[in-house]
Amino acid sequence: MSYRHLDSPVGTLLIAADDAGLRLIEFPSPRHPMAQPAQWHEGEHPILRKACEQLGEYFGGDRREFDLPLAPQGTAFQQQVWRALADIPYGQTRSYAQLAQRLGRPTATRAVGAANGRNPLPIVLPCHRVIGADGSLTGFGGGLPTKRFLLQLEGALQAGDLFG
Repeated sequence: MSYRHLDSPVGTLLIAADDAGLRLIEFPSPRHPMAQPAQWHEGEHPILRKACEQLGEYFGGDRREFDLPLAPQGTAFQQQVWRALADIPYGQTRSYAQLAQRLGRPTATRAVGAANGRNPLPIVLPCHRVIGADGSLTGFGGGLPTKRFLLQLEGALQAGDLFG
């Protein structure tokens, strides 16, 4: 597994990939940090290069969708939730309940929230686009200021909205 650090408007991100795809994007103070096994090494990898380039374009306002091979590790349910995140369009939000409904599991709102919180590829799999049923910003692995920043960047949230 190769990894590198990327300076971004939301802090220095840890990004990891291997030949299977992008495995991790981690915020500076993650709620659920991923352990870095001894076989991880800091270095270059074509997927890392491409991920850093696309993240730079996203933060610069020039990219709305990512085109990267993804290889997040998780349970079958987590994988299902993470795939559904990818379907939330840029600049839009969904509630946890709407996401649970979309998955055909309308009573699984809390489980969807837990899976969302374990998303190893935030931004690319846009868990920041999931908000509370009342429209409020709720938990986010990168912190609520980061969530607010990402939603404002995408135009889904105006400065001053939702306690901004």
